[in-house]
Amino acid sequence: MDARINFYGNAVAAKVAKYINSAGKAVADTSLPAATQELVKIRASQINGCGFCLDMHTKDAAAAGETSLRLNLVAAWREATVFTEAERAALELTEEGTRLADGSGVSDETWANAAKHFDEEQLSALVSLVALINTYNRLNVITRQPAGDYQPGQFG
Repeated sequence: MDARINFYGNAVAAKVAKYINSAGKAVADTSLPAATQELVKIRASQINGCGFCLDMHTKDAAAAGETSLRLNLVAAWREATVFTEAERAALELTEEGTRLADGSGVSDETWANAAKHFDEEQLSALVSLVALINTYNRLNVITRQPAGDYQPGQFG
């Protein structure tokens, strides 16, 4: 499969990506746990069908020490016993924040559950991360960026 455009080699796209990546760095540098950040990126990417991001974030998570068991169960996190309550709250918020077109938005119950586990800085990071990964997913899905060749840490 070939990408529709070379999004990462195009001057306009590169400029946009620079700003999105800066926002991603701001989130990565918060106290929101790195493992939670990767789980959020993986779950949103599963929902959005973004192979490029799934390839990247599963490999980055594994390289950072995430277990294959947990990576394999992200899609079924509700039934899995391997996630903490905080991670489950983040995954729930991710799903509702990703599926906005379904009409219900993020419920007060989901928000309250996340707020039990994360402070205001972490909640801000979590909301921003959900928005960012959805942006990345859309860019990659629209342009049909191929998956499978990513190497952990490839983008720095």
